[in-house]
Amino acid sequence: MVGESPKPASTPTGAVFLSYASQDQEAAQRVCGALRAAGIEVWFDQSELRGGDVWDQKIRREIHDCVLFIPIISENTASRREGYFRLEWDLADQRSHRMARDQAFIVPICVDGTPGAGTDVPESFHRVQWTRLPGGEASPEFVARIKRLLSPEPPTTARLPAGAPSGSSPIPLTKGRPSLLRHALPVAVAVLVLAALAYLLINKARTSKPATLAATSSATSSPGAPPAAFNPPPHSIAVLPFVNLSGDPNQQYFSDGLTEELLNSLSRINELQVAGRTSSFYFKGEHTDLSTIAHKLNVATVLEGSVRRSAHTVRITAQLINAGSGFHLWSQTYDRPFGDVLKLQTEIANVVAGALKVSLLGDVTATSELGGTRSPAAFDAYLKALRAYRGVNSANDLQAAMTAYDEVLRIDPNYAHAYADRALLHWYSAYEFGRTKATARVSLDRARADANRAIVLAPELAEGHVALAQILETELDLAGAYSEFERALELAPGSVRVLGLYGLFAVAMGQTERGLAASRKAVALDPLNSANQHNLGYNLLWARRYTEALTKLDTTLSLSPGDGPARMLRGFAYYRLGDFEKARLNCEAVSDTPFAYQCLALVYQKLGRHSDAEASFAKHKSSMGDAGYYGSAEILAEWGDHAGALEALEAAVRLRDSYLEYLTIDQFLDPLRNEPRFQAIERALRFPH
Repeated sequence: MVGESPKPASTPTGAVFLSYASQDQEAAQRVCGALRAAGIEVWFDQSELRGGDVWDQKIRREIHDCVLFIPIISENTASRREGYFRLEWDLADQRSHRMARDQAFIVPICVDGTPGAGTDVPESFHRVQWTRLPGGEASPEFVARIKRLLSPEPPTTARLPAGAPSGSSPIPLTKGRPSLLRHALPVAVAVLVLAALAYLLINKARTSKPATLAATSSATSSPGAPPAAFNPPPHSIAVLPFVNLSGDPNQQYFSDGLTEELLNSLSRINELQVAGRTSSFYFKGEHTDLSTIAHKLNVATVLEGSVRRSAHTVRITAQLINAGSGFHLWSQTYDRPFGDVLKLQTEIANVVAGALKVSLLGDVTATSELGGTRSPAAFDAYLKALRAYRGVNSANDLQAAMTAYDEVLRIDPNYAHAYADRALLHWYSAYEFGRTKATARVSLDRARADANRAIVLAPELAEGHVALAQILETELDLAGAYSEFERALELAPGSVRVLGLYGLFAVAMGQTERGLAASRKAVALDPLNSANQHNLGYNLLWARRYTEALTKLDTTLSLSPGDGPARMLRGFAYYRLGDFEKARLNCEAVSDTPFAYQCLALVYQKLGRHSDAEASFAKHKSSMGDAGYYGSAEILAEWGDHAGALEALEAAVRLRDSYLEYLTIDQFLDPLRNEPRFQAIERALRFPH
């Protein structure tokens, strides 16, 4: 590359300044060669002797005049506090601070595995996304991106609303359900529990980071390869995690929480399609190219920034980027007293909405602040509680989260969002830790009280209605749950949480197409959240679209290979398709769990292994106890024992087993539908129509 004659430059002299440590010269040469071969003018100093007044003046002039400054970052730069590259970095950093519009002319490249977090580079380098080019091997996508950034034709300037911060001009971019008894889960509904926890409590991928999904595709994309066609919705945005520049890892909760609150505020704005939290946070610390992020999330714009918090002040830098052209639509740095952080969050949401020219229905400020607080201390405590909420994996974690929310509500007893979150924690406590019917009842009563309080304080807050819907669904008040889910969807049609849970409930109620549409939209908004793919596959299974369900479940397993329930559901899909051998293989893969016993009882019976089927059924009953009546009814109905199946169903009714909500759509119970006893159960449950 470097040895070849470069193409004639098609960009201005000194368009790109390449800065590197001497130990990284070979990597720098590869980058330079790739750019020059594409006709890009690069200032690349290879002199052995550096320094002196003449050289210093030339360096200063070149950095002052260049369009893009590309620092090469590696272990060599991380381990050295001196060197001419440090002088170059300081000059570029000074230029970025002199003019806010220039803060994004820096395009950092990392040529090895040096982590971004904590790396000793200027603050301005942390504000933008890094590109990783191992060994300096520049990909065609990277070269194409640099050419776009050097394009002399800027995009149409977005009209900002009155009162927008000064300095706002486009510039080139550089960058399952709980029951009243604690029990193991019946196989046929296990995924619903996991899905609810994924959305309501954890809302994160089931295992480690999944492979990438194109937002509108059902197939897994090749890692790092954006889809060929990129045509995102014009009013779509991803909010990337703001970088914590406070110098204190303990402040991470603040930058993450502020990002999430801003994301939630934007998701409430009419016509604005906002990528879900899991997908947006997927790239945290990765320094992935913004164009790649936009392709993977199928968004037209990206909002990124940084947060620096001190004892009494906070500095927030935010920048809105057109993902197609790579130009800034808006950027601004705010220095405010900490007490103003609540207003600042709303101000940023307002400016973003104006820059994207979305149709605004009502007061954006009121929408952004819905269910919130006016107390900075309560807000800070809430962000800490939110971190604890997302980390619940044990009884101790749950208690710590409860304590954190108690503190929030001590500071501000009228914080509706905090009541909605705490309601879901109580709901989860009833499911996971309600060892007896009495203790579970206490947790559910507390959950209901908190959900109702949230709704009283903020009737337009969807999260309060979702929490109440979950409680009512658990208690088999299906008509009440239906009403609350409908209200939540009306209030927050762009919320991934609401869409996911509404989709699951709607399918269970027999509203198949509405439920599937909601599940598909959740996938489109949050494509890197494996729970979304899982839940769509689960809904397709209930919809009796077994081949489609297998496709989604295969995708789920490619994202999360350790997702045992997804493999078990594949077993059920193959069972319904009549491929009992494949069903056996999938169910045996999760053997010795309550998930597998029911599946194997059915499959072994079809394969003529009757003693094995009976043994699996016995394990199912012993492992589930009273909570296993519904699953037992499914097995017995499939085996042709209608009387035994009806007995089991009636026992489930006496225990108010929440899994009865699937009664009208459950394919395993089809043999019982003409039985008068079955029809009496169905009438008693009062399904909404």
